[in-house]
Amino acid sequence: MKILDSVSVVTGGASGLGESVVRLFHSLGGKIAIWDMNAEQGQQIVKELGGNVIFCQVDVASEASVKSAIDSTLKVFGQIHILLNCAGIILGQRTITSKSSHSLADFERVIKVNLVGTFNTSRLVAKQMSSQTEIDKERGVIVHVSSIAGYEGQRGQAAYGSSKGGILGLTLPMARDLASYGIRVNSVAPGLFGGTRMSDKIDKKVVEGMAKDVPLKRFGSPPEFAHTCKFLVENTYMTGSVVRVDGGLRLPNL
Repeated sequence: MKILDSVSVVTGGASGLGESVVRLFHSLGGKIAIWDMNAEQGQQIVKELGGNVIFCQVDVASEASVKSAIDSTLKVFGQIHILLNCAGIILGQRTITSKSSHSLADFERVIKVNLVGTFNTSRLVAKQMSSQTEIDKERGVIVHVSSIAGYEGQRGQAAYGSSKGGILGLTLPMARDLASYGIRVNSVAPGLFGGTRMSDKIDKKVVEGMAKDVPLKRFGSPPEFAHTCKFLVENTYMTGSVVRVDGGLRLPNL
């Protein structure tokens, strides 16, 4: 799928790695719909980038919210060619401590946003994609965002690792379901990334210590993540795959 003149929906596109995708795809001549809960940040990006970018305030786990955002996006751009599921939340909480057990409500919240939200947006956007005219034998491309925590979750990542592991398991069945409609599905599993609002809050010495476990001895940068998404969108023979972007990191037993 060519990014030039295509319409991309980027969930979680108002900050972090999702924002890096918005900026790259816009620079390549794509039209972008940012779907995010943070209206202030989303509108600021729209104001900064100018034309061919809109913002929709969206709860990815809500059917009504996603359907409304699809309608708003179609009203402006007419079609949706690309969906990048970058929306997600992270939680650090151990299964038990000396005083308590993991909050069930917190576990359900992470699963709802990260896994259910990814499936919800994908199923609804894929239905729209399936009704569109083929472009070079394709109707759409979906890219999920998993994490290396889905493979090698650390202590305190029961909820987050489960949600991201679920996305790994979702990728191939969904790719098989949608192939006959001309829709490809892949996932990215990022490792440690800097240059985001979340990572910028981590103490510099902590970052340096974590980077020592990465064979490349550094965190990834948001443009490197965005470039991987670009590859998965543009390579028309990629479907059902998960690409690790982690500098060779395998999470230590922490």
